[in-house]
Amino acid sequence: MESIWLEYAWALLILIGLEGLLSADNALVLAIIAKHLPDDQKKKAISYGILMAFVFRFGALFAISYIANVWQVQAIGAAYLLYLGLKHVIQAKFGAKNEDIHKEDAKEAKGLGFWPTVGKIGLADLAFAIDSILAAVALALGLPDSPLGNFGGMDGGKFLIVLLGGVAGLILIKYAATWFVKLLDDRPALETTAYAIVAWVGVKLAVITLAHEKIAILDHDFPHSTLWTTIFYGVLVSIALIGWFAPGEKSKGEGQA
Repeated sequence: MESIWLEYAWALLILIGLEGLLSADNALVLAIIAKHLPDDQKKKAISYGILMAFVFRFGALFAISYIANVWQVQAIGAAYLLYLGLKHVIQAKFGAKNEDIHKEDAKEAKGLGFWPTVGKIGLADLAFAIDSILAAVALALGLPDSPLGNFGGMDGGKFLIVLLGGVAGLILIKYAATWFVKLLDDRPALETTAYAIVAWVGVKLAVITLAHEKIAILDHDFPHSTLWTTIFYGVLVSIALIGWFAPGEKSKGEGQA
């Protein structure tokens, strides 16, 4: 029983770390959306937008608890996470820079009044929530069943991981994003690393889908096996270590000077 809770704790720590890295970019986008407002309205707009997103996010969490084990939902979620992660990794190598994307966000937001800006912040954070909820579901579904019974169509312990991950995402955007922004300034490769991990989590959800009893391409117990657990966490830790020690753009620039 202790080993199950250790695995749950490990998954939650990974999810919180991933949420933290993604929240830095998300918080930057929210700040840009509110940038055109007077100083006394900026913080209010972001706070109201996050509160609105908090309601949306909990609605999505409770809805997904009933459909998380539907293989079609798992397949769509896996495809989306792979698309999202690989798109950002490829963009980081060959495509548009984040600064250019954020400038476009600023242009779109300019001229909006206070409440339209609040609405746009809420919708933006809801979009971020979809990413984080799917990542949390992918991590949670690979965990062994807990003794907490079921919530909706999902194991109670797995739902708790998804719920705590969702709450962590909002708290980190609200209070800890500044620290993560500084961390990304010091280690810019970590943002690409975060999206590489999102893509790898998408692979995990794809494995769960292929092992679904109605698909049965993989053995039903394979996603919970020691072999797959070792492979998944081994690759995940390797991606994280490569991202942590990889030289960022600043380091490259200094080396060329």
